[in-house]
Amino acid sequence: MIEMSGKKIVVVSSNINENQKNKIIQAGEKYGAFAEFYDSVDAALPHLEGAEIIYGPSPKLIANAPDIKWYCSSSAGIDHYIRSGVFDGRDIILTNSSGSYGMSIAEYIIMMSLYMMRRMPEYEDTIANHQWVSNLEITSLFGSRIVVLGTGNLGKTFAERVRSFSPESLIGVNRSGLHVEPFDKIVDVSQFSDVISDADLLVMCLPGTKETEGILSKDILEKMPSTSFVVNVGRGSAVDIDALVEALESGKIAGATLDVLPQEPLPEDSPLWDVKNLLITPHISGQETIPWTRDNNYNMFAEDIENYFEGKPLAHVASLSKGY
Repeated sequence: MIEMSGKKIVVVSSNINENQKNKIIQAGEKYGAFAEFYDSVDAALPHLEGAEIIYGPSPKLIANAPDIKWYCSSSAGIDHYIRSGVFDGRDIILTNSSGSYGMSIAEYIIMMSLYMMRRMPEYEDTIANHQWVSNLEITSLFGSRIVVLGTGNLGKTFAERVRSFSPESLIGVNRSGLHVEPFDKIVDVSQFSDVISDADLLVMCLPGTKETEGILSKDILEKMPSTSFVVNVGRGSAVDIDALVEALESGKIAGATLDVLPQEPLPEDSPLWDVKNLLITPHISGQETIPWTRDNNYNMFAEDIENYFEGKPLAHVASLSKGY
């Protein structure tokens, strides 16, 4: 065990409750560490000197922490930290909160997939116009052919839940091609274009890396059936937006939902708001707006505080070289 005294932990969160605070405080107190809590990045910035461990949402925290040794990202994605360069030349452990968002995001994917397949936007329009229309032909997750691009926590958790809808096939696409339960089949990325040609639903759960940028390309979209749908909950950079807009406006695919976009927030005057059969949500598929996610985030952090002070490997280390 490492002997520690007076080590400082800074937690930046606008929605942490007293029970969650106490869990972190107790985890640190065992080793003589104390925790300070701030509800915003700006509030925390003047208090980062001496902070050895920081939990939070922004690269600014790292850039302004001269004594930091371990940073825990409150999000699963780390691409914005990599782009910021705050880790360059510094020996800092990076962990993330991957594993906390899968349940919420899986529910979102199922919700939006059914919303599109059952043509709810069109029904809402008829209702808004006081029209009684009840005969639109719909499709279903039942018997559908689903391709999941990215088989990490998000893709795997979605696959586990969508199983109950009895799809005809559930194919995962990842870098290694190694099998992951509960998929029927896994292919590596080089075979992505082969399996997309008969997909009813493409779910994108990719991290933001150079390899994933623009992977949903014009070529891929042209191979998809005209009845197919896309849901992207990974990173906006994975979609060739111009190609997607063209595919939607021309009816090449039936619809798409984007919870992540290349530019966030999306400007009020962006033409994307009005693209035919495109549903946009403001990056809310995961977030910390569900209690289970918040509890899991802080539990994971508290467990790794103990690992850190015990000199054990941290359980949720992220890779700067891989981008996730």
